[in-house]
Amino acid sequence: MLTRFALPKKRLRAAAAGLTALALPLVAVVGLSTPAQAATSATATFAKGSDWGSGFDGKWTVKNTGTTTLTSWTIEWDFPAGTSVASAWDATVTSAGNHWTAKDKGWNGTLAPGASVTFGFNGAGPGAPGGCKLNGASCDGTEQPGGNKAPSAPGVPVGSDISDTALKVSWTAATDDTGVKNYDVLRNGTKVATVTGLTYSDSNLTAGTSYTYTVVARDTADLTGPASAPGTVRTTGGDVVTGDKVKLGYFTNWGVYGRNYHVKNLVTSGSAAKITHINYAFGNVQNGKCTIGDAYADYERAYTADLSVDGVADTWDQPLRGNFNQLRELKRLYPHIKVIWSFGGWTWSGGFGQAVQNPAAFAKSCHDLVEDPRWADVFDGIDLDWEYPNACGLTCDTSGADSFRKMTQAMRTEFGNDLVTVAVSADASQGGNIDKADYAAGAPYLDWFNVMTYDFFGAWAAKGPTAPHSPLTAYDGIPKAGFTSADAIAKYRSIGVPASKLLLGIGFYGRGWTGVTQSAPGGTATGAAAGTYETGIEDYKVLKNTCPATGTVAGTAYAHCGTNWWSYDTPATIAAKMAWTKGQNLRGAFFWEFSGDTGNGELVNAIHTGLQ
Repeated sequence: MLTRFALPKKRLRAAAAGLTALALPLVAVVGLSTPAQAATSATATFAKGSDWGSGFDGKWTVKNTGTTTLTSWTIEWDFPAGTSVASAWDATVTSAGNHWTAKDKGWNGTLAPGASVTFGFNGAGPGAPGGCKLNGASCDGTEQPGGNKAPSAPGVPVGSDISDTALKVSWTAATDDTGVKNYDVLRNGTKVATVTGLTYSDSNLTAGTSYTYTVVARDTADLTGPASAPGTVRTTGGDVVTGDKVKLGYFTNWGVYGRNYHVKNLVTSGSAAKITHINYAFGNVQNGKCTIGDAYADYERAYTADLSVDGVADTWDQPLRGNFNQLRELKRLYPHIKVIWSFGGWTWSGGFGQAVQNPAAFAKSCHDLVEDPRWADVFDGIDLDWEYPNACGLTCDTSGADSFRKMTQAMRTEFGNDLVTVAVSADASQGGNIDKADYAAGAPYLDWFNVMTYDFFGAWAAKGPTAPHSPLTAYDGIPKAGFTSADAIAKYRSIGVPASKLLLGIGFYGRGWTGVTQSAPGGTATGAAAGTYETGIEDYKVLKNTCPATGTVAGTAYAHCGTNWWSYDTPATIAAKMAWTKGQNLRGAFFWEFSGDTGNGELVNAIHTGLQ
């Protein structure tokens, strides 16, 4: 959870679980070629891995055999009827009928002379690949007779004039030695038009649906070049959430210590009746596995009767104690509540880079822990709080843009129909954290995204400017563009994550500075304001009394008291944010975390009431 104070059902199978690999007979490594289409300085070879009759796993290897750097690669091949690719990694694979195309992911497209890169796939069917082309030329490196070269790849298609049922895509021109004649436009891998210009207007589309476009150039010699990089465009509308909204809160295992906040507080505050889900934070990520975060708080502590949900003291020989048993008792009283075990967080995200090197093994370790017979009935799924895939939080991750998809796919395969959710960055700035991972590719495997729309600004910038840490919208003078809740939600939707899988984040705390003379946002400071547990941060239940709100900006309250300046959400600003959430057709809202609320749960009540 991107809070600066945060501490920390089945293995992925190759064929049998539906990720069947595609069977290629006989030889293990073959070079496949076709009449050459253009000059090339690279080769592509195919290698077969395991073969279990109905499928197999295979890989393609691209090698730069020339003397200059290769900046991108595209492999094309044909399969006989009945053979297909079921899944692939480290390449973007599309098809048009029996014709298949694999393109680099960007981060693995550049090859120095002599260098090579490999991508793999799983599929189904008995056929072998044929008619191989690499960047429009034969896969064995020969040239088209006469020396003609195929066109270059056009620019990435970009959407405009988007409505519920229509849109326009535009791209930059390809280059060619004889001149480009026209362009084939492919939607989701199927050719939909051939045009002579650099735009295509598509229609009769479905509202609220993502479409992926690629473009292939054809020159006057009828040679076709590599496809453009894919561009995904989502039509407007269609994001209608059916059923009850998600109202989720984080419960921290360390809260039972200095904060003296226990599961029973969810009952006494009235919050348990007003939420739908609890994220239990955190489990750790170590050595490629999910591990226990705090054994004493999680399942060892013996609760006395006065602190126990059911009013009965734990015994010394009780099979399960601690928070896990208290959550079990809570679910007995409130059977509508689902509990999800969250792993990672700001402090413990450093282990995800190692874990994603073998996502199937990691997912199995997580499932084995979540479904441990001692507490299997307590948890209804898993939440991954990875801060951040292929980007930097407390530590920096370099696992690649596709790591998020690999991780979420493995989790869904392992956990089946249980809940699989993630907490994700809200950095919508250009080139920011959202841009650094392929979040859209992971969306099909997830129930929802907890978008951490808070902690945008704080006293880590010791001299300010003062700014609300959870702005809903932009305002004049905001310190950084793209650092708002609205920008984050819009960015996720624009890359293809549906609104029905997005939760808006609310912080049950404030962030503040001291040495501030200006009441309005944008003032200078001398450092972080004092807080109960950490400088620069304080619970709402404290701030509502010690520094009451004096104004609002961008949908969030702020307060100037003495020389301190704080920003935080109140019941009134939360009500407005929930109205916005409903207007955006989001799945619901979540908050960090329960112990920051008042004893009568007034912030939880504001979320509950606002989402009804």
